[in-house]
Amino acid sequence: MTATTLTATSPLSTTSKALAGLKCKECGAQYEAKATHVCELCFGPLEVRYDYEHIKRTVTRETIAAGPNSIWRYKAFLPVETDTPIDVGTGMTPLLKANRLARRLGLKNLYIKNDAVNMPTLSFKDRVVSVALTRAVELGFTTVSCASTGNLANSTAAIAAHAGLDCCVFIPSDLESGKVLGTLIYNPIVMAVHGNYDQVNRLCSEVANTHGWGFVNINLRPYYSEGSKTLGYEVIEQLGWELPDHIVAPLASGSLFTKIYKGFREFVEVGLVEDKDVRFSGAQAEGCNPIATAFKENRDFISPVKPNTIAKSIAIGNPADGVYALDIARKTNGNIEEVNDEEIVEGIKLLAETEGIFTETAGGTTIAVLKKLVEAGKINPDETTVVYITGNGLKTVEAVQDSAGQPMTIEPKLDAFERALERARTLDRLEWQQVMV
Repeated sequence: MTATTLTATSPLSTTSKALAGLKCKECGAQYEAKATHVCELCFGPLEVRYDYEHIKRTVTRETIAAGPNSIWRYKAFLPVETDTPIDVGTGMTPLLKANRLARRLGLKNLYIKNDAVNMPTLSFKDRVVSVALTRAVELGFTTVSCASTGNLANSTAAIAAHAGLDCCVFIPSDLESGKVLGTLIYNPIVMAVHGNYDQVNRLCSEVANTHGWGFVNINLRPYYSEGSKTLGYEVIEQLGWELPDHIVAPLASGSLFTKIYKGFREFVEVGLVEDKDVRFSGAQAEGCNPIATAFKENRDFISPVKPNTIAKSIAIGNPADGVYALDIARKTNGNIEEVNDEEIVEGIKLLAETEGIFTETAGGTTIAVLKKLVEAGKINPDETTVVYITGNGLKTVEAVQDSAGQPMTIEPKLDAFERALERARTLDRLEWQQVMV
């Protein structure tokens, strides 16, 4: 495929569609909307481009609100052409006003965007896969695949099953058992590879080139990544058609971070929301912190690392969109921080005991970084701050099973209950005194 100079009036942009093609994020070269992800001229990543004037003429707050209660209410902003996308109820997850967590941290306007309850597989990956597989069907693929740290494999297998597509997914062989089972249950072919995610991804690039499958995060990556924009759209709509002041999100490849930013900017561009400055802060684990390290060292390049953390879902040592995440954090006056595994576990527990949300290790990382930023004075208590929780804690129970405590086993007698209750209350008082100290 060769680069071309396409315009919004090219055959790819009809009077009824906004999808205008692909473009290189580095050199700007333009391509048809095919299954390709790398620029042939400079080897930069490709992303989708749209006819925003068409969107502006045809989309209003009212047309969005009249759409389905899923990500497909924003179909005009997504890279598909069909009127019947794969819709399994993905999206429109709760935006929770986190009053108890806010009080614990000393904040006034804190919200949790809770994709731990997303459909069908309890992570934000259901968004990107719904878009990628819809586009895969449009492009004629019958077999779909992915390289995954767990959540993406769950989503790809589940939504492929719903769509009747053949599926083969690739994961590191040391993934949490909940994520492995959460993929196997949909009966795809699962390849567990001896190696970390970056090694798995390299293997998948070879398979994609030789087998011609639709890999959601390789040759379909430009379409796949656009699904994350819906996390930006929904927050705007759920805040009453306003932008927040500050967002905190986990960083793995950096794609989620950059696409939430793109989603905000698109709604501003077409006039759906009034513009204002939004600060973007990112969260990484110390055991896989290439973006955080580059941010602290004021570098504009990423040095790959070998992951070693319990936060396996964000353990990408060579993040494809890391430099773009760096740029967004810097130009919005945000921050990128890191926390250790112990802090990640404490973050999981803090969110659970204050807001009743059980998140996986990526969410624990994000909450721990939120706490760290507050303590460092890097979040204004009066800001409207939105924290993105991207996956469910039932997928990574290993991370907290030794620190969550044990039930109090008693005899079926009232006096046994009363003695156990007093012990429990004593322990609670001691723990609260330790927190206050």
